[in-house]
Amino acid sequence: MENDSESRMDSSSTTDRTSKSSNIESLGLSHSKLVYDGNFIRSASGVFMAGEIVFGLLVWTLIGGTEYLHVPPLGWVMFVSVFYWVLTVILFLLYLTMAHTRIPQIPWNILGICFNGSASVLYLTAAVICAVSLNVAIRGRYYFISWVASTIFASLAMVCYAGNTVVHFKSWRSKSEDI
Repeated sequence: MENDSESRMDSSSTTDRTSKSSNIESLGLSHSKLVYDGNFIRSASGVFMAGEIVFGLLVWTLIGGTEYLHVPPLGWVMFVSVFYWVLTVILFLLYLTMAHTRIPQIPWNILGICFNGSASVLYLTAAVICAVSLNVAIRGRYYFISWVASTIFASLAMVCYAGNTVVHFKSWRSKSEDI
């Protein structure tokens, strides 16, 4: 008798799962087709993008926590760091969920070359502007230390974007030679 009650419980739970699944589909909802790609994080491009996100975040939080509005060139540094940080997070999520494979019309390697190349150049200008703006700051003040750190992190972000440009260029070149 115990076996009969257990089998009835098993069959009812299977029926409940099936009915829940059919209820989702009857409502017009579907299961997500996005897939987590754990290999992307371990790839060279994934490591560079993680570095870009971390260093970019540090650049704009270190500058944003000071009175940077008194030094107009630091507005450019904030623009570059926030703009490329947001776009990098979006691209990172697209690659991580493999959503980019659902949009084959976009040449992703060329997009990566252009995006990371422009980010490298603009982060270079941001790092130089940050370094030159140190002359305005008073040594020993909290914002001086923050601006020094943001200069270093802007340089590291620039190196990450340049490295990712090289990775995308090599990937694009290897695919174009096969054709």
